[in-house]
Amino acid sequence: MTIKNLKAGLLFAVALLLPMFAHAGKSCEERELSVATLSKAMATAQNVQAKLDASGSDVAILGRVGQDLSEYGLRYSHVGLAFRAGPEQPWRVLELLNQCGTADSDLWADGLGNFFLDDMFSFDALVLVPPPALRQRLADRLRNTAQLRQLYESKYNMVAYPFSVKYENSNQWVLENLVAAESSDMQIATREQAQAWLKMTGYQPTEMHIGPLKRLGGRMFKANVAFDDHPNELRFSDRINVVTVDSIVDFLRKRNEGWRIVEVRDGAR
Repeated sequence: MTIKNLKAGLLFAVALLLPMFAHAGKSCEERELSVATLSKAMATAQNVQAKLDASGSDVAILGRVGQDLSEYGLRYSHVGLAFRAGPEQPWRVLELLNQCGTADSDLWADGLGNFFLDDMFSFDALVLVPPPALRQRLADRLRNTAQLRQLYESKYNMVAYPFSVKYENSNQWVLENLVAAESSDMQIATREQAQAWLKMTGYQPTEMHIGPLKRLGGRMFKANVAFDDHPNELRFSDRINVVTVDSIVDFLRKRNEGWRIVEVRDGAR
């Protein structure tokens, strides 16, 4: 894939989804994009596309390393829902993104290149390919604007509690839409229903140990961090439960439905 073709794909994807989503935005800080960063992002996008093309699926979950979470034993920080309309169509990524560190979010449509140009900590990537039985249901959901927004909450919280609907973060939106497509024993049309299904099927969020001073600092100085949706018995014992990429992967592995997990390390094939 050439950079020219990749840019064309980005423009095409955004144009198709303008009625559905705001077009993909940039960070509020104006930073000069280095040639090395652009090259890394394009190489990662190209290699991820090769994995997606070879997967036999037109839908997947795509992860990236947007920040360093090694303090918590985590690698991937963010996931989006990748899909294409057909074999000859460009891949695009649907995701919930925070708006410039505020307490607000929106749903965005990105091409693969832009997905890896968002303040990356490293250029490793994760591709989660659904089993054949789930692919069509998930693809149908990604083409249904109303369904995607049913499980969307604009009040953003980076550490949103997984079993509360007060706030929502990026990984939570992906997980709730995934279970809405996957559920065969109940129809999921609300976030409460999605979270009830997750509890019923044994989903376990990641538990981070975050002390009171760190919680206070985050709450006071970051508009996109809040802890008031967490149960007191967890919060006051420094146990903060969140939806992480690792917890999503663990959940899918335990369900043993045939998800394929592919990693692309630092832009390499």
